[in-house]
Amino acid sequence: MAGLIKREDIDEVRQRTDIKEVVDGYVTLKGAGLGTFKGLCPFHDERSPSFTVRPQVGRYHCFGCGEDGDVIAFVQKQDHSSFQEAVEKLAARIGYELRYEDGGTGPNREEVGRRQRLLDAHKIADEFFRAQLLTPGAVEARNFLFGRGFDRAAAEHFGCGYAPQGWDALLKHLRGRGFTDAELKLTGMFSEGNRGIYDRFRGRLIWPIKDMAGDTIGFGARKLYEDDQGPKYLNTPETTLYKKSQVLYGIDLAKKSIAKDRQLVVVEGYTDVMACHLAGITTAVATCGTAFGTEHIKIARRLLSDDGTGGEVVFTFDGDAAGQKAALRAFEEDQRFTAQTFVAVEPTGADPCDLRLSRGDEAVHALIQSRRPLFEFAIRTTLKQFNLDTVEGRVQGLKASVPVVAAIRDGSTRTGYCQALTGWLGMPDPNEVLRLVNTEVKNATKRGDTAREPAPGARAGGRQNHGPQNHGQQTPAPPAQAGGPGVAAAPPSGAVPSFHRPDPRDPVASMERQALEVALQQPSLLAGEVWDRFAAVRFATPAFQAVHDAMRATGPGHVGDPVRWVEYVMHEVPEPLRPLVSELSVVPLPAHTEEAVLKYCRDILSRLFELQITRVKADKMGQLQRLDAAADPEAFQRLNRELMMLEMERRALRAEA
Repeated sequence: MAGLIKREDIDEVRQRTDIKEVVDGYVTLKGAGLGTFKGLCPFHDERSPSFTVRPQVGRYHCFGCGEDGDVIAFVQKQDHSSFQEAVEKLAARIGYELRYEDGGTGPNREEVGRRQRLLDAHKIADEFFRAQLLTPGAVEARNFLFGRGFDRAAAEHFGCGYAPQGWDALLKHLRGRGFTDAELKLTGMFSEGNRGIYDRFRGRLIWPIKDMAGDTIGFGARKLYEDDQGPKYLNTPETTLYKKSQVLYGIDLAKKSIAKDRQLVVVEGYTDVMACHLAGITTAVATCGTAFGTEHIKIARRLLSDDGTGGEVVFTFDGDAAGQKAALRAFEEDQRFTAQTFVAVEPTGADPCDLRLSRGDEAVHALIQSRRPLFEFAIRTTLKQFNLDTVEGRVQGLKASVPVVAAIRDGSTRTGYCQALTGWLGMPDPNEVLRLVNTEVKNATKRGDTAREPAPGARAGGRQNHGPQNHGQQTPAPPAQAGGPGVAAAPPSGAVPSFHRPDPRDPVASMERQALEVALQQPSLLAGEVWDRFAAVRFATPAFQAVHDAMRATGPGHVGDPVRWVEYVMHEVPEPLRPLVSELSVVPLPAHTEEAVLKYCRDILSRLFELQITRVKADKMGQLQRLDAAADPEAFQRLNRELMMLEMERRALRAEA
């Protein structure tokens, strides 16, 4: 049974993981000062590196787009995984065994080991197939690719390969790399006969099928030779790695564009994905031998951030009967999205690969631009079955279309399509269509069909805008699991405080900012008596005072652990200021050696404390000036003593500096 990971284990994984090593797997980082690294941001396009990583505090921050977080957040965003999946991946990376709340369990260590062996076998097989594509025996595979407009660079980009003819080329290769037959049987890359196992893919063009993280989990293979008695396309069978209902070919290459452009284009084949990407439609993916279903929708929702605020899914289908049938199947699943859903149909029946080959990249773009709302396509496809020039045909078309319109869950959208259907049928009274549709909705509810919103009165417009359904979406994790220190939680009810960004030209604000940079990045300097001084400081800049309040709320118990210190401060600070804390925690300090950094930090803290003493002295001088010494000589003497002590403290600070 899956359970929530214990909080202390989450903290331990975060603490033990080197964020630079993880980020290095995605971004080329270069040194940018002592303990700071920079690279091109993976979350937005830029020419000059503004993506900054500070391993000592375990955080990253992009000064261009504002993306920030810890190593767990980075893996979540890069792999489009859940919080728990990211923690489990990082824990496996460092060999840390996680514990779970309420008796729950996580991945079994033996299962994780077996899975890794399967992934290793697929990686080696992928490399083997790619190398074989360059051999003399692969001429037919290369000719196939060239004939469809794909050169060597395209083949390399998509990882195309070749499975040699014969029975055991891959088998011998993997045995030679230390894999047992028992392990190889589990990969799906081999078939079994009376004499043992043999290669499943023989004499075929190969496409690697990868998961979201870019790991090869299966293969698709295209027949090349006439004497091959197998199907035209042969995929990996169901394995522990490869579940065809959960994989999308090209998702590893398309995920960044999908998340950025809020668009997912679903095509029908491997070469269609290649053609779309090469034509500039880099949001294209394909299912692998199955219809686009519920599990695929979960992947799409995760990438599109399918929250009702935008995004679109475009299905491309042939214009023939099979293509129309596939589109109507997509209609059945469509309303699990809140994104707008469209169909792009090529009337001539050409797929994106054929279009690119015959008419160029522009034709592929034109196909996607010609998309129509899926609801409209489903209704019009239904109407095509009838002769609408006759009364009988219009009546039959109305009866057949009413259930299609009634299946639209969002009431406002359904009402809009009632009006549209009235126009397509040429009927004078839109209320008649609305009445029939509402009756069908009520009957469907009685039959136990999925509940739908009651349609409001007929009104203009049929804009494709699905309501805020969450059909098929997993329940979000509780805040304690999904957030944790440093991860944004839901804002509390009531007014949310607002903060103005401090003016960098203000010398006091500038000094206070430098002090917070030091306090976040070198918290060990706040230990002991220094903490008492630091906690007593009052900042003139409201935003900086709020950050300081969060530090005081965190307390001195974590100043010896920079990673946890920053995480807990992030947790305490008001939501609008979390990006500021992230920025302060990674900005390079102006020093190039450890010794220089310590000197700089101590000087800054001394200046902060001296500023605080100056403020307190000014306050007490004001009190002294307002005081009648003759009337209250005791208070007069006390204030003078306090002023003397403050001056001695200020001189001591300067002497230390």
